[in-house]
Amino acid sequence: MLRVLAVDDEEPALGELLYLLRADPRVRTAEGAGDATAALRRIGRALESGPDGEDAVDVVFLDIHMPGLTGLDVARLLAGFARPPLVVFVTAHEGFALQAFDLKAVDYVLKPVRRERLAEAVRRVHELVHATTAPTPTAAPEQIPVELGGVTRFVSVDDIAYVEAHGDYARLHTDQGSHLVRIPLSALEERWADRGFVRIHRSHLVALARIDELRLDGGATSVRIGDTDLAVSRRHARQLRDLLMRRADG
Repeated sequence: MLRVLAVDDEEPALGELLYLLRADPRVRTAEGAGDATAALRRIGRALESGPDGEDAVDVVFLDIHMPGLTGLDVARLLAGFARPPLVVFVTAHEGFALQAFDLKAVDYVLKPVRRERLAEAVRRVHELVHATTAPTPTAAPEQIPVELGGVTRFVSVDDIAYVEAHGDYARLHTDQGSHLVRIPLSALEERWADRGFVRIHRSHLVALARIDELRLDGGATSVRIGDTDLAVSRRHARQLRDLLMRRADG
């Protein structure tokens, strides 16, 4: 069972969150902290105690907007420790999902917190905590948070076939559908360069492994991914051909 610390500077919100957490049968204990300073003191005791100690904390449910240090600040501090507790963000603001993604948060729950949505976050934490006891745990694939009807889901980068630019947003295309996220295409190009994604046009980033065909028609180049044809700009055509040839040879 999980040992939980919930952090929120708004007393009613903290009380409601603790009530829901304590009602979950997978939660052994749920403590509250009203600000980041109190939370860090409690987490410090947990880290000194170790994962099997009586003061251990498995997961921290963190509000983002708090006086002084924010929840994001707390998560960055925890990332510097060898075995920190897991982090779930609980916030009224959708705009910090990318930062949560960068900080390896397990989940991103929007306020007002619904019982079933919180139960899903607890389930994810519970699975990860138990997975750490396996002799050879497998690292989870990189994921990116997307909003679907007010619920934050996490899409595996391995499931993305290509990405389409939409100004400061990007549309992620998978076999199951597409998702609009508030991340510029240029940021994803840099982040996923070592995951086999290549820029083929100012509007498109594609997973090299998902390209089914490379087509040359006169002076125009295009690629086919599933049922979709995407144009390749002249400035990217040579590099793409070289990458595909090296992939075929190797």
